[in-house]
Amino acid sequence: MALSYETLPGDIDHLIADDHAVVDRMFEHLEAGRGNRRVLVDQVSFELAIHAFAEEVVLYPIWDEIGMMKENEDAVSEHQAIKDMLVVLGRTQPGEPEFEQTLTRLIGEVRHHVDDEEAEELPEFRSRVGAERMGQLGKEFLAAKRRAPTEPHPHAPDGGGLGEKLAGALAAPVDQVKAAVTGKKTELATDASGLLDPQAQAIVDAFSSFGPQPFEILTPEQARTQPGPDDAVKKVMADGDLEGPEPVGSVEDVQIPDAAGGRQRVRIYRPADAGPGTLPVILWIHGGGWVLFDIDTYDASCRGLVNKTGAVVVSPDYRRAPEAVFPASHDDVLATYRWILANVDALGVDASRIGIGGESVGGNMAPATCLQLAQAGEPTPVAQVCVYPLTTTEQFGESMEDAADARPLNRPLLSWMAMHAFEGVPDGAKDPRVDLLGWSTDQLALMPPTLVITDERDVLRSQGQQFAADLEAAGVPTTASYYPGVMHEFFGASAVLDKAEQAQQEAARHFLAAFGTR
Repeated sequence: MALSYETLPGDIDHLIADDHAVVDRMFEHLEAGRGNRRVLVDQVSFELAIHAFAEEVVLYPIWDEIGMMKENEDAVSEHQAIKDMLVVLGRTQPGEPEFEQTLTRLIGEVRHHVDDEEAEELPEFRSRVGAERMGQLGKEFLAAKRRAPTEPHPHAPDGGGLGEKLAGALAAPVDQVKAAVTGKKTELATDASGLLDPQAQAIVDAFSSFGPQPFEILTPEQARTQPGPDDAVKKVMADGDLEGPEPVGSVEDVQIPDAAGGRQRVRIYRPADAGPGTLPVILWIHGGGWVLFDIDTYDASCRGLVNKTGAVVVSPDYRRAPEAVFPASHDDVLATYRWILANVDALGVDASRIGIGGESVGGNMAPATCLQLAQAGEPTPVAQVCVYPLTTTEQFGESMEDAADARPLNRPLLSWMAMHAFEGVPDGAKDPRVDLLGWSTDQLALMPPTLVITDERDVLRSQGQQFAADLEAAGVPTTASYYPGVMHEFFGASAVLDKAEQAQQEAARHFLAAFGTR
C-alpha cells in the first residue's frame, strides 16, 4: 500500500507511511529467509513499538474528537494485539514453532492494519482535520517517538501529558518489548538484510555498535551530536590497526564570504609533490541532507580525490537547515565556485580545468551550480561527478520501497531531512535547483560530461539512475556506474571498503580525462 494523495515530508500521514514502508521491507527479508532473523525481528519490534505509542499519543485522541470513534477503537485493538505478539517474539527464538507462528500472525496483522490506515483512515483524517494541520502533527508525532517507553531519549522531558496517561494502559506491553531488546541496542541501527558485502556490513555494524538513536526522530541539534558515517569507518580502521587519515600534501581551512553577507569555512586540500605550474581544481560538496554533517565528515573523500587526481580540492562548509533553509546551501556552494574563479592565481589553479562533484545532496548541488552558471553565461566546470545524488524530493522509483529500511539512509530519515531543509519554503522542493528530474532537455544539455554513481542499498538509487538516463538522452556524455552490495555514504570508506576505492578511482579517471591529464 501507499498513500494515494500528495503530502509534504513532515506531514504526520507522510511520516506514518514511511514507517510502514520500513517495516514491510523488513517483513520481506524475513519472508525470503535472508539476513539476520533475530536482529530483523528486534528492529521490527522497536519500530512498531515507538510507532504505535506515537500514534496513540498524537493521532488517536484526535480521531475521537472528530467523530472517528470506530476507527480509533479498531486501531487501538489492533495495536494491542500487535504489542502482545511482539512480547512473544522477544522471549522466543527464530526457528522455534511459537516464534515462527507468531511472526506469521504479526506480518498478517500489521499488513491488514496498514492497508486500512493508508486506504481509508488517514485520507479521512486528513480531509476532516485539514492539510494545513498535518505538519504540526508530524512534529508532535516525532516528539512522541522520542519519549516512547521503548527508548526514551536522554533529553526527553520527564512525565507526560494527558495523551501519555491515556496511552498508559496500552504501554505495558511496550515496556516488555523494551526489556526484550535490552542489551541489543548496538544492533538496532545496523542493516540486517543480508544484502551487503562483508566489508560494507562491517561498516554499518560498526556504526550500530555506537548505539545511536534514530536520526529521524531527533531534533537537528540532537542528531548532530551523534556519530556519523565517518566515525564508523574510523572504528573499523582502528579495529584493524589501520592508520589514518590518508596523508595529503596540505590541508588548510580558510574563511570566505557566504551568500548572505557572512562568512563560511572552506577547506583546501593540496596534493604532495605537485610540481611547477598551475593545478586543476575540484569543488567537492559534502552531503548530509542539508541538515546533518559537515566537511569533517567527508574529509576522507576529499583526501582520496586529491591523491588520485593530483588536483587541488576545495570543500565548502555551507550553511545548513533548519537554521538556514533552502536556498542557503545552494547559494553558498555557488558563491564558493565564484570565489575559486576569482582567486585562481592565489590558489595556484587553472581556471580552464575546474571540476565539480559531491555526495548525496552534494550530488544535487553540483549540477544545480552548473545550471546556474550556464544560464548566467559564466564559465562552467569541465566535468562533474554525482555520487548517489538526490535529484528529486519526490519518493521516486523502486528504491523507495526495496531500500526503505536501508542504513544509514532510510526512507524516514530522507523525509526528516526534507522536512527541515524546506521548512517554511515547501515550494523550494520543486525549484529547478532541487528537482533535477524536472529539467527540460535544454537544461540537461547545459551539463558537462557527467559520472553518476549509485549503489544497491540506497533510497536514492532509482532517482540517481533516472538522472543519468535523462542526461544521456539529452546528449550529455554520461557514465552511469552502479555498485551492488554497498550503501549510501560508501564513497568515503576507501580505507576499509574495496568498492569505495574503485568508485574513487572511477571518479578520478573521469576528472582527469576532462583535465587532459593522465
